[in-house]
Amino acid sequence: MAGPPLPLDPATPVVVGLGKTALAAPVAELMTAAVREAAADAGVPRLLGSIQCVVVPQGSWSLSDPARTVAEQVGAPTARTVRCEVGVSQQEVITYALAAVAGGTYDAVAVVGAEARAWARDSGSEEVDTSGPPDDVLARPPDFVAPVEVAAGIVWPPVQQYAMIENALGAREGRDIGAQRADIAALWARLNEVAVKNPDAAFGRPRSAQDIATPAPGNRPLAFPYNKWHASQWTLNQASALLVCSAAKAAEVGVPRDRWLFPHVALHCSGAVSLTARADLARWPAMEVLGRVAREHLGRDLGDLELVELYSCFPAAVRVQQRELGLDPAGTPTLIGGMSFAGGPFNHYVLMSLVALGGRLRAAPGELGLVTTVSGMLSKPGLGVWSATPPAGPPLVRDLAPEAAEATAVVPVAAAPPTTPTPALVTSFTVTYGGELGLDPVRTVVVAELPDGQRTAATCDDAGTARLAATEGVIGRPVEVKDTTFSL
Repeated sequence: MAGPPLPLDPATPVVVGLGKTALAAPVAELMTAAVREAAADAGVPRLLGSIQCVVVPQGSWSLSDPARTVAEQVGAPTARTVRCEVGVSQQEVITYALAAVAGGTYDAVAVVGAEARAWARDSGSEEVDTSGPPDDVLARPPDFVAPVEVAAGIVWPPVQQYAMIENALGAREGRDIGAQRADIAALWARLNEVAVKNPDAAFGRPRSAQDIATPAPGNRPLAFPYNKWHASQWTLNQASALLVCSAAKAAEVGVPRDRWLFPHVALHCSGAVSLTARADLARWPAMEVLGRVAREHLGRDLGDLELVELYSCFPAAVRVQQRELGLDPAGTPTLIGGMSFAGGPFNHYVLMSLVALGGRLRAAPGELGLVTTVSGMLSKPGLGVWSATPPAGPPLVRDLAPEAAEATAVVPVAAAPPTTPTPALVTSFTVTYGGELGLDPVRTVVVAELPDGQRTAATCDDAGTARLAATEGVIGRPVEVKDTTFSL
């Protein structure tokens, strides 16, 4: 039989409200609706007037300060506004709010994100920005891509770098191309099965592993081995919000105790290592560090947790995380269906995940739930563990950048591509597509090691090379690199 509730420090940060919406509306309107839903979820709509800070992760939109519109519309016009730049880990955004409450800066904070790309597409409208600058900006750390990656054009779209991580993982595990593609499709089909049962999924149509794996006009190939339905889908209308209060404020305004959610672990890594500098492209030691520290703090393996949502922008992100965190590679680490099917709002999927997780934790107060964050190209990990039951002591809240840097083996990266033909060995690759239907392999992208041990990046626009790479792979093959191009 459970004992009495543990006494809480009045400054303990608790999430008391979970809000979501999928209105076809502009970004600021979506955000406002989600924050109102969060107050209603807390059972205390008047809590809106107590909000002292509104924190917004930057989306694909270009609004200066949508948080100001939210604050004014919900009746908290004096609230301070914070915009978090793209590249700030979504876990760090949440940690910012937790720390601001725990430190006594604020006693009620709204964290809200939104995307309205589908509204903009369907309405043909652009949201007019009438706001000034926010009160504060949480800036991202320095760029986490290497100059040779920029020169070779492999930074955007990011699917190219994730595909190279995927192909490196297949080679590391000794999987041939067919087996690797089958593994990926099977995992994504399991995520899709969850999305089919999620009434809020933006793209919840059933898709088999064969559907996902097979390139077609409605599932165009993006970067080998990924097609459209392997990738995060962000042309949608989605907003999610959390209301974070001090325990004292939650009690003062009368939020029922069964609505409270507690962080047990809130870890992130603000440091980043570029793709070309990673000794092993198939590893993410920084995430392993976060997982190990969380495990030691909790006294439980993360693989034992029943409620898990891994950030799922591309299959490589999930597959590498499973291995680094000690999760079953044959598992289905999602509560809502993943970013390809539930929807992948550009920079607030973790908020959406927490809204779903929070509801599950309230129904099972003794459980712990895990939500992870991916930022950049497997660059800056984040990890949160939550429960409806408070931890025995203070939550573990840390930036583990120094520990992650120490654990990550790196190799030197060329400051600039070689200017004369130079032999190299392919470390990993991907292929991009073109042709009338966009289904033809036309371009090969590689990370390669030069004779002096430095890495570089290069491309080849020969269709024959692209077909070979997509059929047999080219990892370990000798190539000749000059400037940002290569040839077999």
